[in-house]
Amino acid sequence: EADQVDGLMAHPERKYTYVSSSPDEIALVKGAEKNVKMYGFTFLGLENDFMKIQNQKNETEMYQLLHVLNFDPVRCRMSVIVRTTTGKLLLFCKGADSSIFPRVQQEEIQQTKVHVDRNAMDGYRTLCVAFKELTEKEYDKIDRQLNEAKMALQDREEKMAKVFDDTEADMHLIGATAVEDRLQEHLAETIEALHAAGMKVWVLTGDKMETAKSTCYACRLFQTSTELLELTARTVGDSERKEDRLHELLLEYHKKLIQDVPKKRGGLKRSWMLSQEYGLIIDGPTLSLILNPSQDSGSSNYKNIFLQICLKCTAVLCCRMAPLQKAQIVQMVKNTKGSPITLSIGDGANDVSMILEAHVGIGIKGKEGRQASRNSDYAVPKFKHLRKLLLAHGHLYYVRIAHLVQYFFYKNLCFILPQFLYQFFCGFSQQPLYDAAYLTMYNICFTSLPILAYSLLEQHISIDTLTSDPQFYMKVSDNAMLQWRPFLYWTFLGAFEGLVFFFGVYFLFQSSSLEDNGKVFGNWTFGTIVFTVLVFTITLKLALDTRFWTWMNHFVIWGSLAFYVFFSFFWGGVIWPFLKQQRMYFVFAHMLTSVSTWLAIILLIFISLFPEILLIVLKNIKEKNHQVRNKIM
Repeated sequence: EADQVDGLMAHPERKYTYVSSSPDEIALVKGAEKNVKMYGFTFLGLENDFMKIQNQKNETEMYQLLHVLNFDPVRCRMSVIVRTTTGKLLLFCKGADSSIFPRVQQEEIQQTKVHVDRNAMDGYRTLCVAFKELTEKEYDKIDRQLNEAKMALQDREEKMAKVFDDTEADMHLIGATAVEDRLQEHLAETIEALHAAGMKVWVLTGDKMETAKSTCYACRLFQTSTELLELTARTVGDSERKEDRLHELLLEYHKKLIQDVPKKRGGLKRSWMLSQEYGLIIDGPTLSLILNPSQDSGSSNYKNIFLQICLKCTAVLCCRMAPLQKAQIVQMVKNTKGSPITLSIGDGANDVSMILEAHVGIGIKGKEGRQASRNSDYAVPKFKHLRKLLLAHGHLYYVRIAHLVQYFFYKNLCFILPQFLYQFFCGFSQQPLYDAAYLTMYNICFTSLPILAYSLLEQHISIDTLTSDPQFYMKVSDNAMLQWRPFLYWTFLGAFEGLVFFFGVYFLFQSSSLEDNGKVFGNWTFGTIVFTVLVFTITLKLALDTRFWTWMNHFVIWGSLAFYVFFSFFWGGVIWPFLKQQRMYFVFAHMLTSVSTWLAIILLIFISLFPEILLIVLKNIKEKNHQVRNKIM
């Protein structure tokens, strides 16, 4: 999509709005209009390939737009060819100083270069503008070459690039522009919170180094105490020995950050070196050397050394990046040792490639269009919302999903273990402990909705607390809830409760009768008691784990238990014609006529949940003592 302004949305005498794919274009057009004495030119729009411009005398001038040489990240510039009202043919080109300066008269550069560098150090986004006049013969040649390249069936992009390169040459420098790119509110606080949460923040931008560096200081990515390591064209150079120089710098930085750090604990030198913050700056051309070294270079291990250096830095700035290079950096980090989880966030079309490459892509609905948000996993209005998205919702959904996974293992172990133990007492005859209806509906109806509501609604810590304190995110950032220790805890809990379910009912059957008339319950009654204790225990276990109660939690938890009781009465209260054997007929209702059954169910549920209740009590006591100590301190 071309970086161009479509024109006014209303008459220039009234309030209006420009529409463009780039905020820089709008800023330039508004700047040309604002100062009437110096400029005073208002862009009125494009009609039938004619640009309408209102000059200082309120006269409308028409310029015929003949060709647009669209911007691409390789050229870092775009051009237009226009015909003036007097018939002159002009080519205007704008782009980065690094792409414009080599194509203009060298004696015109020096003063503009000083202004560009100064504006870049002040944090402005700079562009250089150049032009050249074309003869009719030159234009006819360019027009023919462009049409031939557009119609080419093979190597179309290469042929177009060749025509662009030949056309945008031998120009005259007009000057430079500086556009203020204001930082969004709470940007610095958000980056600091991400750092405090243990995340590495890298900035990948197409801006020149001075602009990007100034922005990094403004948003506190770099601190005044941060020692900057530079891998740019300025330090590597442009000579034939640039790969050798790059090799020397990589080894020097690797030695400084990794090899020279004492491995023994303690010591002033080690503590100082570990507390010292380092930041790395790299530009696009140098990154190309690292990713694609020549065969005769001093080392083919540039990428690994570069990654080790980056991982030791608190922040990394990659400037003058093409969109493809942004994606290559994300891919490189994804494939490094340990397979870190990557997140890319951007607001423009140039960020789409890295958004798609990362594990999680976030698009900002900004002034630079909606390409980023349309290709992202999540879209946010502003960068500051990333803090809540990661620290609060990221934390909560990790806890919910981790609990969901562990709970499913736990409840199915409780479900299967009594059936497994039952086989030792029935001669391994494959006689089921539970009725077929219970087997079918256990995971589908009786125990599914409570954990579903938990994994959607649970907030064990409030969102405000999670957002304000990044330390909570660090506690779960290393997949802490899905490690072997919590898994073994849930497994032990499931095994303990499964043993209580089966042997608790079994020993009650052994010692005495459970009915007033002296009769003992049969096989299906035994299994139904075990199943009843099972359903109530695992549902109440989830109720104990729930910290954030809503009407939906109450509805699904108590509703699931009520549905189980209702279904058991209904299933056992009707003679079903499609069943050959009515083995569950009146079993549940008859079972509950015994006082011993009620006592057994309540006792076994309490015994099963006692370790969990005890753990919750001890945890609350520990938290209260910790709060008291903090108040005293």
